[in-house]
Amino acid sequence: MKHIHLDKIKSLESAPRKVNIFSEKEIKMIQELYHSLPERTFNKKQNVKKKAWVQNYNKELDKIYFNKLKDVLGEYKMDSLKSENGEDYYGLFHESFSPLPLHVDSGFDENAIIYKQVITPLSPIGDTIFFKKRWYGRSTTFTIDKNELEFKPKPGQNDRSSAHLGDTEFDKETHQKYLKHIDINNLKGLEIEMIYNWKVGDTLIVDRTHIHCASSRINHKKLGLTTFTKK
Repeated sequence: MKHIHLDKIKSLESAPRKVNIFSEKEIKMIQELYHSLPERTFNKKQNVKKKAWVQNYNKELDKIYFNKLKDVLGEYKMDSLKSENGEDYYGLFHESFSPLPLHVDSGFDENAIIYKQVITPLSPIGDTIFFKKRWYGRSTTFTIDKNELEFKPKPGQNDRSSAHLGDTEFDKETHQKYLKHIDINNLKGLEIEMIYNWKVGDTLIVDRTHIHCASSRINHKKLGLTTFTKK
């Protein structure tokens, strides 16, 4: 699958940027919301717990969050899964015990005009590594593992691909410092655009076409909120 509205998607792209849109009190409210929400999935393979931001648990916070994003993104629509009532989830909380692999969150709808993803750290230690290479197909996990490449995804699951690879060897020092959980051969041809060091109180705005992964720097676990948007 390739996204149909490529020209429009590309016209909306920009460099990653850090913003401070939430007050200390609002960050605390988001952290408390996480603990009150029901667990959605515990992906044992990725070693990550996920909870969806279900609307109406805290109506005041729903409104604050939506409007704060609108201040920095302009007009947008949520592009997460929907609840049983057909309401948009406002994001996904990820409590990760292991670093997430190389992937892209470009969605599963070829007609969607995918826009930005918004990452808000809720714990202080960790990094997200963004690469210069873009991806305009479905959400995909990138691998050179032959067994993984034979994986047939169900609806809502990432494709598998090795089409991200290039010819240039990846820098060994950077690999050792940030990415030792990933086979260095799986990073061939990739160049880093940004290493985002997690800091509670920050929010990162980044295009959904960016290939990225977590760094290997993790202190037992890390907690963050990610929201996917479209036009």
